[in-house]
Amino acid sequence: MSKLFIAGEVFHGAGSLSELKEIKGKKAFFVLGGGSMKRNGTLEKAIDFLKKAGIESVVFDGVEEDPSSATCLKGAEAMRNFEPDWIIGLGGCSAIDAAKTMWIFYEHPETNFDDLTKPFSVPTLRNKAKFIAIPSTSGTGTETTGLAVITDRDKGVKYPIVSYELTPDIAIVDGEICASMPAHVTSNTGLDALTHCVEAFVSNIDDNYADVLSKGGLEIVFDNLEEAVNNPQNIQARQNMHDASFMAGLAFNNAWLGIVHSLSHQVGALYGIPHGCSNAIFLPNVIRYNELATEKYPALAKVIGGNSAEDLAVSIEQLREKVGNISSIKEFGISKEDWDKNLDYIAKNALADPCTGFNPRVPTLEELKAIYNACYEGIIYTETVATA
Repeated sequence: MSKLFIAGEVFHGAGSLSELKEIKGKKAFFVLGGGSMKRNGTLEKAIDFLKKAGIESVVFDGVEEDPSSATCLKGAEAMRNFEPDWIIGLGGCSAIDAAKTMWIFYEHPETNFDDLTKPFSVPTLRNKAKFIAIPSTSGTGTETTGLAVITDRDKGVKYPIVSYELTPDIAIVDGEICASMPAHVTSNTGLDALTHCVEAFVSNIDDNYADVLSKGGLEIVFDNLEEAVNNPQNIQARQNMHDASFMAGLAFNNAWLGIVHSLSHQVGALYGIPHGCSNAIFLPNVIRYNELATEKYPALAKVIGGNSAEDLAVSIEQLREKVGNISSIKEFGISKEDWDKNLDYIAKNALADPCTGFNPRVPTLEELKAIYNACYEGIIYTETVATA
């Protein structure tokens, strides 16, 4: 028997933010990032809708990209002072992931962050508050996942906090909120959603629901991402990408991810490479690496008119170029000296990453280093490269 894990209620479509006026409660605690939700008026609208529901609100803003454990502890302290019965993550994945982690520390202030890095170790939540996720980017699917990615700045490591306790009670998937998203963010987050579709489809957990959602999400991304990047006011394309991101999140919430994310977590934490950008660099070569262990890639390739794993890898590389993303790690400005110095460290961390356990092929440390090096240079990975 399997169980489908999904946000408790899902409201989707342009204008669905207005569902906030139907919420029952007393106090709501908003968690925001850098200010875009204030500038485009979304926060004001959300607060007004909650006022109509008789709910008082406060705002904790300024959550950084790749949120830190220190920020989460600070936010949890503010929560304890306000005592909300609703926590609302509004904005990009950083704000929502930080809000999820603050929620843990709010309800369980005795919790140690290091303990949370062990999969499925989050204590029982919803003793004090429930959670609403309102994404402004179309990539992570965090609005329907039991996942939050938090960075330990001292160690330079990103940790996925994995627990179905973190799956939101309500998800609001409103494409209108994305209209002000810059082109490079649209591109990065869209390629992140694409990666989720591919990795969930070929994970070592067989799940019919995840497979169908992955195929559907992949098709929507290929049909809409370029349009969303080039014509940001096309709300239909925005909503389509938002829906694809949710579908991909739902798929990997039930089938999980693989080594593309394991590799990406490390370069994001150490070098600050945007997550979707690094995913898109690693994904084609990981497909080439994994195809020896799974026969599922051709089924995905057929969704976009191809026939083989290589067709899929090439199509992703072509889409990556069309939406203005780079094709190698070194293009991000990382010197070969700096790369070589840290290679063992990031490869070891990638091997230990929780996502590695769901990859269809079990990697060795040397194989991960070979994939890393191929992607640093922007060359095609081959088994010859791995054994050289």
